[in-house]
Amino acid sequence: MGRSRQFSRIPANEILQGDCIELMNALPEKSVDLVFADPPYNLQLQGDLTRPDQSKVNGVTDAWDQFASFETYDRFTREWLAAARRILKDTGAIWVIGSYHNIFRVGASLQDAGFWVMNDIVWRKTNPMPNFRGTRFTNAHETLIWATKSADQKKYTFNYDAMKALNEDLQMRSDWVLPICTGAERLKDETGDKAHPTQKPESLLHRVLLATTNPGDIVLDPFFGTGTTGAVAKKLGRNFIGLEREDKYIKAAKARIKAVQSSKAEDLKVTQSKRQEPRVPFGMLVERGLLEPGTVLYDPRRSVAAKVRADGSLVCKDATGSIHKIGAHVQGLEACNGWTFWHFKTDGKLKPIDLLRQKVRAEMGTA
Repeated sequence: MGRSRQFSRIPANEILQGDCIELMNALPEKSVDLVFADPPYNLQLQGDLTRPDQSKVNGVTDAWDQFASFETYDRFTREWLAAARRILKDTGAIWVIGSYHNIFRVGASLQDAGFWVMNDIVWRKTNPMPNFRGTRFTNAHETLIWATKSADQKKYTFNYDAMKALNEDLQMRSDWVLPICTGAERLKDETGDKAHPTQKPESLLHRVLLATTNPGDIVLDPFFGTGTTGAVAKKLGRNFIGLEREDKYIKAAKARIKAVQSSKAEDLKVTQSKRQEPRVPFGMLVERGLLEPGTVLYDPRRSVAAKVRADGSLVCKDATGSIHKIGAHVQGLEACNGWTFWHFKTDGKLKPIDLLRQKVRAEMGTA
């Protein structure tokens, strides 16, 4: 591809062949929601690696992972990061994954380029390759850096509550325990060898995309390989752009992604925080006829009561005000969450008025 080529549209759900820097520079500025990058690790391998039975370990010996020097690698890193930053929206973010060979150099270049680091994630592998030579600790993890486009960025996507739900209602930590890519998920070539030496597990990309993108977002992977990012993006209703140089990887990625079934839109909804949900004032429940003027509300123990008025305020024996103000007043407190304190009577039982708010929110989401 020549440097003069420019894309007049976003090539969503396409794999583009060529140099990733040239291709990114040809894309429209501020057009991508997320970049997930799995760049060459520059492994600096020294000689063949063998197992105790003298069988050879198939490591990364491809030309695309070889650089003449650290200076050459750093120059390459700075160039692709600059191109990635140009195409990111002002609300966008980037993920970069690497090993001890390169992640510290990439992290420094990332910060120098103006990105703002949000987290570093340790992916702890449940089934790492052993250290066959016994000369150092087993390399059992890789590091991911998640960064926003700039330090003063106010808006970015982080589905915190979805991550908490994924982790059985516990806050998701920055150490992720996931297996490496094995079994049926590991793509093989015509000879039965690995189609790509560093294929990432789909579980890793599932977590990344679920956490930091929304359905319909555009995710660009400048080192697409055999298409893990594209496969997971398609499953989760995200759009992808894959950049790759090697014919054999593109062929494998296209076949892989073609076989993926997209999930239904309703199945892609994730748990949202209260701040993300539409605001529903209490008066809207009265307007919608879910509570009639004159309805009596109670606390869970029925020890206090207040009456609903037509304007959405409450009145008790000695005060009027909002559901929160009157809830605090009757308890002698400074503050109160009226949505969980006040209950309405239905079928002889008391239920929190928050159930009615959730009903309205669900209807607003459907609309």
